[in-house]
Amino acid sequence: MKTLEQIHEIRKEKRKELDLRVNTKADTREKHILVCHGTGCTSSKSPEILENFRKILEEKHIENVRVIMTGCFGLCAKGPIVIIRPEDTFYSNVTPEDCEEIIQTHIVEGKLVERLLCKDIDGSIVNSLDELNFYKKQKRIALKNCGVINPEEIDEYIAFDGYKALEKVLKEMTPDEVIETIKASGLRGRGGAGFPTGKKWEITKGYEAEQKYVVCNADEGDPGAFMDRSILEGDPHSVLESMMIAGYSIGANKGYIYIRAEYPIAVKRFQKAIDEAREYGILGKNIFGTNFEFDVEIRLGAGAFVCGEETALLESIEGKRGQPRVKPPYPAEHGLWGKPTLINNVETFANITRILLNGAEWYSSIGTEKSKGTKVFALGGNVNNIGLVEVPMGTTLREIVFDIGGGIPNNREFKAAQTGGPSGGCIPAEHLDTPIDYESLKAIGSMMGSGGLIIMDDTKCMVCLAKFYLEFTVSESCGKCTPCRIGTKRMLEILERLCSGEGSEFDIYRLEKLAANIQKASICGLGQSAPNPVISTLKYFREEFRQHAIQKECKTLECKALSKITINPEKCKGCGLCQKHCPVNAIQGEGRDKRVIDQDKCIKCGTCLTSCPFKAIGN
Repeated sequence: MKTLEQIHEIRKEKRKELDLRVNTKADTREKHILVCHGTGCTSSKSPEILENFRKILEEKHIENVRVIMTGCFGLCAKGPIVIIRPEDTFYSNVTPEDCEEIIQTHIVEGKLVERLLCKDIDGSIVNSLDELNFYKKQKRIALKNCGVINPEEIDEYIAFDGYKALEKVLKEMTPDEVIETIKASGLRGRGGAGFPTGKKWEITKGYEAEQKYVVCNADEGDPGAFMDRSILEGDPHSVLESMMIAGYSIGANKGYIYIRAEYPIAVKRFQKAIDEAREYGILGKNIFGTNFEFDVEIRLGAGAFVCGEETALLESIEGKRGQPRVKPPYPAEHGLWGKPTLINNVETFANITRILLNGAEWYSSIGTEKSKGTKVFALGGNVNNIGLVEVPMGTTLREIVFDIGGGIPNNREFKAAQTGGPSGGCIPAEHLDTPIDYESLKAIGSMMGSGGLIIMDDTKCMVCLAKFYLEFTVSESCGKCTPCRIGTKRMLEILERLCSGEGSEFDIYRLEKLAANIQKASICGLGQSAPNPVISTLKYFREEFRQHAIQKECKTLECKALSKITINPEKCKGCGLCQKHCPVNAIQGEGRDKRVIDQDKCIKCGTCLTSCPFKAIGN
């Protein structure tokens, strides 16, 4: 148990000690070696890197150097990442075998290990994190502590103003004042729907009940999304603190966080945060000497996509099958075990403490008129800088893909971006300059979603993409309502026919009719949005659907049944690279002869397509 005065002292003294984490001009002889311990880097042996550093330092009797595990730095494409502070040296793609050289060369001799220095997309070597184009247009609010603090050390969180917002609201603010601050900030729910956060808190507070609950939705189910997971892995106390503030604001003393079991690191670190907060007396009864009490428990999800829908999530916490409830009543009135319940997702909670410490006006000055603050995206697919990014609302898709993401690999053409996962839509190249905010995305037939952002180049088939998302939706449908259970299955069957060369033009009409009916008749938001990927791809790439249905062609070669790879004799230079790379010897020709593909042998793997420097091969 820590007194409030002791916590103040920890914040003061620990911040002095950790100043070098954020101050490259820190007056200290000590060095901190920060090693990313997010899921991506962990899977690439960052735990071994961490232990090797510690072992080598001990063996060499080197003092004034600390090795710290952190959460995700964001630039996953360069992982495992090691950053040395205060000089802010950025080493990328580090292996356990590199630790000896880093210690000897950098720490002992004071020289840079140049071969490990991070390279930007243009090939230039960068010495520090801030020099990378990947970070220049980002603004980290929800991710502020990720990659800076050790997520398993409560003292480090406290040093960077941790639990200061909770103290402020308990000592200086009424619940109504907290809610008004959140309302004035303009924060909207980051789980996908974008409902005003302060309004949701106000509605929940308005219902009288002996028991109320706060629930954090950490059931991040969109393919390619890892925003919430990274926040929980890198800064779990920020979510815990915000849940407590929400409890104070609406009159709740109990919270639950629903985390999918596929996130073992996030589960471990959040449980550690709960245990530490209880040990310090921050979680439990008489928090900071007041009469406020609050406690939190973890509930594990089995990975059902539908449990990302708030009422299905509540059913699962109650031990029932995860299926959505008919609304109204909404959870704010009749939620967990029939009691008023506030539900926000991880990223939404991660913004709360920053708003309360910096002010509503500060937060509302970021973003657009109707979409305030920042948004975290998991940037993936055909983009060079795969990783986690946080940008102000209103940042254009072009800026994210080309300035932050570093463009498309192999100089391919940008074709589309998928936002919102299985509930979202495709954004074609003609809308690259669209600002990323709730209203702008809705206007072009897409949606923000929780933050998955998948980039596709010109080798991707949009009919195949629609089929992929329908396969996911069909497998994840809870089966409660007929439109979703049966309707999506029928849509998938049509897409399978189109991709196999058995479809017709009338199938396109059927897809549109089914989509409209499913949107109108499904019980929950997930069912209602399930046709969105099909609707948006039909809107912007209708000609591809017609090619599949009428001409029986797939020009991207993804649909093998519709693909025929040929070599254009006018463009072929007879270099033989395609022949050299063909795995089944299907390409004929000798010397500087024009090459020809034997269609009987060709397996349509596309290897020749990517190996030809003259773009002489196509469908």
